[in-house]
Amino acid sequence: MNTMSNIAGLATDVQSLDALKLQAKQSPDAALKKAAQQFEAVFMNMMLKSMREAAPQDGMFDSDQTRMFTSMLDQQLSQDMSARGMGLADVMVKQLSRSLPGAVATPSHAPAVTSPVRQSAVPSAYSQGTQQEFVDRLLPHAVQAAQATGISPQLILGQAALESGWGRREIKNADGSNSFNLFGIKAGQGWNGKVAEVTTTEYVNGAPVKQVEKFRAYGSYAEAFQDYARMLGGNARYAGVLRQTDAVGFSQAMQRSGYATDPHYADKLVGTISKVSAMG
Repeated sequence: MNTMSNIAGLATDVQSLDALKLQAKQSPDAALKKAAQQFEAVFMNMMLKSMREAAPQDGMFDSDQTRMFTSMLDQQLSQDMSARGMGLADVMVKQLSRSLPGAVATPSHAPAVTSPVRQSAVPSAYSQGTQQEFVDRLLPHAVQAAQATGISPQLILGQAALESGWGRREIKNADGSNSFNLFGIKAGQGWNGKVAEVTTTEYVNGAPVKQVEKFRAYGSYAEAFQDYARMLGGNARYAGVLRQTDAVGFSQAMQRSGYATDPHYADKLVGTISKVSAMG
């Protein structure tokens, strides 16, 4: 079965556990991702099992043999769904990676070396109240940026929420103060303002690489939104972004522009914008 090799066995496989322990010593990041995938597969298998048990069991096909093959099918389905990615593993990696040796409480993703901004991480599962507070607090700044760019405030807020984890993963200065850089914009050669250096994850040729990057630092959220608007309006690469009026078009245009290297960036951005739009 091809999907069996994608996950390399469930967490209940003794050989897989031994291999995972060895990998944890050699490459903690890779081991964490694999363990999260295994947990997701186990979780999906338990969910499928519960669904089977809730269904009527009587019938001519109800026997020990059919139940055995059904269990095997459920295990295969759970691994296949986990291999495709249900989102649970990504959230676990995001949360647990903070406890790894050398981990820094900074954005977990970044753009390719040639990109002026970092790649966004998967939005964390914060409470609805916290998300609503984020939107209410920053909406006035988003409205001003919308007037300057013609882009809907909801689209702008959605990107700020995705890039900063709803304000929970904002980039910090060396002294621990806030850089107010909600959009993860890097400090390139044309930037003459303050910078914040943080360890982030670059995606080079599709592979994650941790390195220190310089990001723009602002004096307020108002400055951050103003700079974001100037960047979009003053760079030809974002011309296609400025013409978008809906979440899907905006998100896909952002990904095509090179704003982020995550191949799933557009989908993640659409999901976050949808949450913002639902808040009104």
